[in-house]
Amino acid sequence: MVYLIKKCYNFNTHSIPIYHSTSIMTNPLHHIQKRKRLYQKRKNLKKKYEPYPHPNKLKASVDDLVYAVGVLGPLFGSVQVYKIWVYKDAAGVSVLLFGSGIIFNMVWFVYGILHKEKPIILMYSLWLIINTLITIGAILYG
Repeated sequence: MVYLIKKCYNFNTHSIPIYHSTSIMTNPLHHIQKRKRLYQKRKNLKKKYEPYPHPNKLKASVDDLVYAVGVLGPLFGSVQVYKIWVYKDAAGVSVLLFGSGIIFNMVWFVYGILHKEKPIILMYSLWLIINTLITIGAILYG
């Protein structure tokens, strides 16, 4: 966690400064696409951070687009779930492909949770559901 040292004055003595640290990441929305935004430069920071929202319109648009893609991708994948479960037909569906997708989705989902990345958590939780339903349907009806 990144801390700032904040200089405060002790009003009882009027002259001795008191320093205490405050977290700049107390907001739960402090992460987005693994790009940490900091507005202050510090000597011990080795990386240069970009502001959020980004002043470049293209980057700001992609930041917003990632949420739409995170929902739309699994939504289009749900067509396969519909076909399998409504028509009870899993012809041509690879259990190996969608079964391995479950494992990969779980890794990305855990990564998103550990790094508090909401777009990753959203997208891979939905893909995990879709791939699980497809795999179970392919085993039952394939």
